[in-house]
Amino acid sequence: MAQEVRGVIAPGKDEPVRIETIVVPDPGPGEAVVRVQACGVCHTDLHYKQGGINDDFPFLLGHEAAGVVESVGEGVTDVEPGDFVILNWRAVCGKCRACLRGRPWYCFDTHNAKQKMTLTDGTELSPALGIGAFAEKTLVAAGQCTKVDPAVSPAVAGLLGCGVMAGIGAAINTGNVGRGDSVAVIGCGGVGDAAVAGSRLAGAAKIIAVDIDDRKLETARSMGATHTVNSRETDPVEAIRELTGGFGADVVIDAVGRPETYQQAFYARDLAGTVVLVGVPTPEMKLELPLLDVFGRGGSLKSSWYGDCLPSRDFPMLIDLHLQGRLDLAAFVTETIQLDEVEKAFERMHRGDVLRSVVVL
Repeated sequence: MAQEVRGVIAPGKDEPVRIETIVVPDPGPGEAVVRVQACGVCHTDLHYKQGGINDDFPFLLGHEAAGVVESVGEGVTDVEPGDFVILNWRAVCGKCRACLRGRPWYCFDTHNAKQKMTLTDGTELSPALGIGAFAEKTLVAAGQCTKVDPAVSPAVAGLLGCGVMAGIGAAINTGNVGRGDSVAVIGCGGVGDAAVAGSRLAGAAKIIAVDIDDRKLETARSMGATHTVNSRETDPVEAIRELTGGFGADVVIDAVGRPETYQQAFYARDLAGTVVLVGVPTPEMKLELPLLDVFGRGGSLKSSWYGDCLPSRDFPMLIDLHLQGRLDLAAFVTETIQLDEVEKAFERMHRGDVLRSVVVL
């Protein structure tokens, strides 16, 4: 039978979030109910709250989560009750043209739970990124659950559900950073710092962190940046070129997602180098580049969706690396908070005071 739990909803555009009683139905075919143990506070949740994603209010916020499978529906075989899992928002279908061509990280038909969670009056909720994990329990498609080693802290594991995976994947999967490469990362929030950490993990020889905030640059250095550039004070393109023998970096990762930062990334890469866009632009943004420069510089201009990750492949590997001491995921957790502190966490995130606030249930 359906269960009633506490959850954080965004009732309307720019309205403060509030805790409500959420009705979670029993899992149907292909679905699972997960008891949430931790969920990171991500910029995407703030975008939902501000109406920047769509206007399907009320939203059940939260998506960067880990927890324990409580029950599963008919036909579910990959996970079972008691499994410790990370939730992901790109559950691959296995049948679309991308999956059939062996590129499931591009899946064009990712799926979510078919049933809706509701308020007690029957109002249907829109779960953020199909997850809705600022709640004691949530209903998801079973394919959104990736089993990992339960030895890891839930507050750490959940980070792979979005931002940290996006950054690490932008470096390793999309940018194909390799041993000895030079890398520049523009924007040193959670995603940018994860791209720094991913570049170090991949063996990059030089990792240049770029931001306008010295606090963030110092954090990036602790994550593995070998050099830092304050782009409020210095032209980042010239600085990156100077640090790479005048050539530019082999891979430049734009973790901001603005036309200005993308142009910086474009001109700060070496000839035949790679630009990776992982920061998410807003709909009204436009980019202008001389087409001759696009042709003449060669190389690759790539967008990174969720770090081009395949959760079943990448989550267990990165958790193992963390448990081996080779990837410090705990460094991304600035603070742990309760459900009733989410609104204040959004304010701290907006001010740049935290790398990641994590709700622990």
